[in-house]
This record gives sequence, structure tokens and C-alpha cells, in this order.
Amino acid sequence: MFKGLSPIRYNGREVWPLIEGGKGVAATNHASAGAWAAAGGIGTVSAVNADSYDAEGKIIPQVYHALTRRQRHDELVEYAIEGAVQQVRRAFEIAGGKGAININVLWEMGGAQRVLHGVLERTRGMVAGVTCGAGMPYKLSEIAASYGVNYLPIVSSGRAFRALWKRAYSKASEWLAAVVYEDPWLAGGHNGLSNAEDPLAPQDPYPRVKALRDVMREGGISDEVPIVMAGGVWHLRDWNDWIDNPELGAIAFQFGTRPLLTKESPIPEEWKARLMELEPGDVLLHRFSPTGFYSSAVRNPFLRSLEARSERQIPFSTQEAGDHIFQLDVGVKGKNFWVTRGDLLRAREWFGLGFTEALKTPDNTLVFVTPPEKQEIRKDQADCMGCLSQCAFSSWADTETNSTGRLADPRSFCIQKTLQDIAHGGPVDQNLMFAGHAAYKFKQDPFYSNGFVPSVKQLVDRILTGD
Repeated sequence: MFKGLSPIRYNGREVWPLIEGGKGVAATNHASAGAWAAAGGIGTVSAVNADSYDAEGKIIPQVYHALTRRQRHDELVEYAIEGAVQQVRRAFEIAGGKGAININVLWEMGGAQRVLHGVLERTRGMVAGVTCGAGMPYKLSEIAASYGVNYLPIVSSGRAFRALWKRAYSKASEWLAAVVYEDPWLAGGHNGLSNAEDPLAPQDPYPRVKALRDVMREGGISDEVPIVMAGGVWHLRDWNDWIDNPELGAIAFQFGTRPLLTKESPIPEEWKARLMELEPGDVLLHRFSPTGFYSSAVRNPFLRSLEARSERQIPFSTQEAGDHIFQLDVGVKGKNFWVTRGDLLRAREWFGLGFTEALKTPDNTLVFVTPPEKQEIRKDQADCMGCLSQCAFSSWADTETNSTGRLADPRSFCIQKTLQDIAHGGPVDQNLMFAGHAAYKFKQDPFYSNGFVPSVKQLVDRILTGD
């Protein structure tokens, strides 16, 4: 029997311990966040390249006019600030004084600190808290505290939180509202899977969350400061043993995938329809993201093409060595590539299938693509506007040199381009479609039978029943 949830105190009022996951780019906005707060929960506006609107309420396209990446990066930061401010103000109005409005920021996005300062300065009294992950956001506490705003760091282990606490968060402990545990094997989007963890060997979240609570207790953090379970949360009855559990302390729950399929969700109808068709295993944990992090997305033709591109890959040497090494002529000016006989035969097979262009990777390998694919890769790399603090695909870095010092990696892709495209009506099969690993439950859950799409209020009410 589901024991039910009790409201918690957050930002001076009682709210349900239910947090809407902040999904950028533009997959959560004012409409969904405001409705979630109006239903008594904590709505989350994505502050990652959020949409702005003109006087008629139409989305203003983010067009970049500058010639250099540094200048385009500055344009992007201005777009991000203006868009997030507009989204927060609209969400706050929709909430009508109920619940709370958070913003979500990807720490590894380009200009993250500038965006945070810009948004919080212009939305004073509206933003209750900042959730932030994808990296180690040491300065999150300092920035949030300077505006009198709560912060909710997103981590995937107690070890990560210990490092953040010792270095920075202990100095602004009064503004720590919760710690979000984002399960790296269950959550959608970018995940905090470490190099010591096996992506193919999921771990039970309970002992990991218990270990996180132990670290928090070591730091003197009250058990009343919730740990937010994020990733894989669908029916709360499945988490019954976590509620009012003295081992874990206060627990709240974050829903990222389920709010995608609501009337207020801003994602296009084609995306919503695709969610209703997913089967178990259709979401892939992969490492193609230019951030360098693992991430989870629907294994659609776009993702499969990246898998296939990496499979068409061979190691090379620029110097002949040994009796079984052969020269591979791939038409790269001024370069001789030496490969084994087996790799030479594979390359010739790919040539015959139209993959006639060889592109170097930072790992001294060649990947083979078609001429149109090469043209698209090169154009996307040239159009880079520095949306990440460091980008493997374009070699951009938000530093004085504006470069990672590494070769651009053609096995990755422009994440800004594809997320903007799918969020604004682009084809769902040819773009990155983030989703949590429980997304297949849309098809199985009787709540969504006959194509039913609930309002956010109907979804929150349903969640509170345990289903």
C-alpha cells in the first residue's frame, strides 16, 4: 500500500516534494514549469538557451551574425540570458503564487556563470532555487547565495558531493535546499557516470543514495535537507520503502521524462507521439556527446548513424613500420596513412559503399563518411558558437585561447544544432532525442491508454496517488 507523500517547506511555503526535471534546450519552458508549480510542486525552467518571444508572442529564432566564434559565443550568452529571464517571468505569473520556480543550468555550457548572474539579477524574487549538474559546479553556491537563492547541486555519487562540500558548499550551507541524486544508468540527458563505473553494469540506487546521505551527515547537514531521487522515477509506489526511511532522511522525487507528455509540454507533437511508441531498450546510454559525458537518448536513426560512423573506424600510423603494414590512399593532402592489411580491406569495402571520405580523430584513427556527411560535419564545426565550455566536436573552449588544443572529433556532433532543431519541430529521427530509460512505460501505463495526454495538474494528481 502506497504510504503517500507529505508536503515540505521550500522557499518559505509548503510544496509537494515533486520536482520537474529541467530539460534543455527548450524541452521545459514557462508553460510546463509554471503549471507544475501551480499544481503545488517545484517547476523548473531550463536556462540553457531558452526561447525568447517577440511582441506577438512568437519565438525569436537564435540567428548568429558574428564572424568569429568568440563573438558568436557572446551572442549566445545574451540569447541565453534574455530567453531565461522571459521564461522565468512567464512561469512565475502562471504559478500564481503556488509551488515554486527553479531554474536549471548545465555547468558545462558555455558562459554558465555569466548566464546565472544575468538571469538571477533580472529575476529577483521569482527564482526559488538553481539546480545544476553536468560537471563540478564549485561556484554554484557562491553565485546563488549572492542573490539570496537556494541551490540544488546535481550529483551521481557521495564522493562527488563530498568534494563540492569541502571546497565550496560548506561556506554557504544555509542556501543548500536539497541535493539531487541523478542516477547515471536511469536518467535521461547527460549523466555523471565516472570512468571507474561500468555503463553496462547498473548499480542499485539505494546504497548509492544511502552513501550520499552518510556524506551529508558527515558535513553536519540536517536529515531534513532532502535528497532528490532523479532518474527512473515513474510510479511512486515503487519507491515506497524510500519514503519516511530513517536511513535516507528526507526524500523528494524528480520527474524528467513523464512531464514531456503533457498538454503544457512545449515539445512538438511528433516527439510526443514517438514517446508513446518506445519499447524497453530503446533508450541508449552512449558517449557521443561533445561534452565528453555519457548521456541517454532514444536510439533513433540519428543515434544509430553515429554508432555506425564510429564502427567505420581504423587506427593508422604516419610512418611505415613492419612487414604487414600497407599505405592507404584517402586523398588527404600531404599525408600518408599506414594501416594493417585487415584495415585496408575494410576501408576498401567502405569505399565501395560510398564512404569515401576519411576524417582524422584525436585518437589517431580515421573514420569514413560520405561526401555530404563530411560537408555537414565541416560546416557545423565552422558554425560553432561555443555553446559548451569545452566541445570535443569543434575543439572550442571557453578560455583565452578558445581552443581545447585537441583535434576536432568527427565522431561527435553539434549538440546545439540538433537540440534546437528537435525542440522546434525538426524531424525526430534525424536529431538527438533525450529521454530517461523508463520512457517505454508511456506505452505500458494505462494512464496514457488511447493516446491520452494529461495536463500537468492531472499528471501531478496521478503521481500523488502512487501511480
